[in-house]
Amino acid sequence: MCALRVPAMAATGFAAQSILRRVVPSFLSTRPTRVVGDFFSGTNLILRTPLHPSAFGICSLPQAIKGDADILLKGVGDKNTIEDVKRIVELVLIHLPDQSLSSQLTAKRASLRREVLHTDFLTPPVLKESMLVLERLADLKTVAQGGYPEAERCRLSVGHAEALTSDPDNVAALSISGNFSFQPCSHGDFLGAILGTGIARNKLGDILLQGEKGAHVLVVPELSDFLVSALDKVGNVSVSCKKIPLLALEYEPPSTKSSKSIEASLRLDAVASAGFKVSRTKMASLISNGDVRVNWSTVTKSNTTIKTGDMISVSGEGRLKIGEISSTRKGKFAVELIRYL
Repeated sequence: MCALRVPAMAATGFAAQSILRRVVPSFLSTRPTRVVGDFFSGTNLILRTPLHPSAFGICSLPQAIKGDADILLKGVGDKNTIEDVKRIVELVLIHLPDQSLSSQLTAKRASLRREVLHTDFLTPPVLKESMLVLERLADLKTVAQGGYPEAERCRLSVGHAEALTSDPDNVAALSISGNFSFQPCSHGDFLGAILGTGIARNKLGDILLQGEKGAHVLVVPELSDFLVSALDKVGNVSVSCKKIPLLALEYEPPSTKSSKSIEASLRLDAVASAGFKVSRTKMASLISNGDVRVNWSTVTKSNTTIKTGDMISVSGEGRLKIGEISSTRKGKFAVELIRYL
């Protein structure tokens, strides 16, 4: 009798026997076996099998997955998101083992090429880094979906190109309605009420406030029925919750304010200090402390060059998009700064 340790995240939605068939198909194809029990222990799922795995050369399965993930994660710039990205990469390697870099996990099976993996809702930095890393795997396609074009929190669908021929249906929309005329509720009020039902934050996407009417909310489809029945109050306001089509979502583009600045260079500290109206010294300090992101990735060098279309976010200050950049007659740069309000 031997116990195989597999990361618990791989067990979600699968029985122990199914996990073995997906993760180590060669293990089951070469010798007969059966799983006699399984249980969770910390972050691992313990799979007990009557046959010693060394006979099949798979004792180092978790190490092989970890090794592959470490190789793929080389060069990830945002150290604040690396652990979240690593969990996603390991999950992909477990569900789609024919993408593995390790011969121990290689399994060229036609059935696996029909698999599509859906993550929970991801923050913009984790989404961006995950997509960049997964692009290094051959013949994989990734699709981000948050329910509407400008969604901030999105789910990532990963699969082979032939499996992802259309946009995945992996986001559901709910309308939360009530009389908020005399008791307005904030984004935090709706978020707190939803989390109060027991739903984890990563199962919830954006919350779109609808003024006195309530809010529209994006969730994973499998929890939509639960929320419809469980959510009956936001703050002190009684509410009703119902499913709505994604096309019925009502949202407004974020409010912005544009300005222009003449800069001697396109250094991050210079442009960001002008956009957020703080001193260049303070901005340089924020950058070195890791409080500044460019296109959702943390940047710690003040001399990083900024270009049109870049999104700069600063902790506690908000977001700034770089618009058109043109050269002046004196050799300086006229930069359009679009501040999100």
